[in-house]
Amino acid sequence: MNRTERLYALVEELRAIAPRPRTVGWLAARFEVSPRTVQRDLQALMASGTPVRCEAGRRGGWFVDPAMTLPPVNLTSEEALAVAAALAGAESSTPFSSGAPGAMRKLAAALSADAASSVRDLASRIHLLPGRTSAGVLRIVELGVLERKSLRIRYADAAGRESSRLVEPGGLLCAEGGWYLVGWCRLREAGRGFRLDRIRAAELTDEGCVPRPLSLLDGVLAGRVGSPVSLSSLAGEGFPTPPLPAATPCGSAARPPGVKNPGAPPC
Repeated sequence: MNRTERLYALVEELRAIAPRPRTVGWLAARFEVSPRTVQRDLQALMASGTPVRCEAGRRGGWFVDPAMTLPPVNLTSEEALAVAAALAGAESSTPFSSGAPGAMRKLAAALSADAASSVRDLASRIHLLPGRTSAGVLRIVELGVLERKSLRIRYADAAGRESSRLVEPGGLLCAEGGWYLVGWCRLREAGRGFRLDRIRAAELTDEGCVPRPLSLLDGVLAGRVGSPVSLSSLAGEGFPTPPLPAATPCGSAARPPGVKNPGAPPC
């Protein structure tokens, strides 16, 4: 058994008896290695974000934190590869992608041996070019969407002309591999879409904003988009949205590729 296999097996062993602990001596005997090796492996797992914990004392030992761990995940190799490729492709340019490495570590610890082997083989053959979206901008946009706080941004249009905007975030849109912040633009008094890689600077304000569905921000676009199939299992009952005046559709310069509305005012 190599070290990678042993790390996986350690987590599985602790998960199988959670929340009861196992001592380092017991684990060393189980995996036929020295106590020092087991201690080093467990500390490496904890440092990587795997929810293993240590409790001192006569009845103590190492255990999996039941509040943080996943139950056994019976992903097929194909499902595991889909998750791994999606997380890798999300790095640096996709909203909320900063949590991807930790998510992959935790998921890898819960995979079957066959699925983990397939993912490791794939990982050596995935390559990325750096994204153009600033990590600082991405984080501010994430907070604005999560906390429903208005954002002050400096935005460059397709010709490179910059303008300052105060935007009430309505949500995020992915179109042909690119991500957009969709929201109510105070400057234009209309719904607008802003490509994340064209946002030069962003600042989170203390000003809250009223939730606006996409249908009020851009009725034409709302009729074309769909909900991601991969997120359908997370769908729940929504909350009622207060009535708001209809928004002017986004101008073609701010729209994702393929969505046109020549009559709308420019972004």
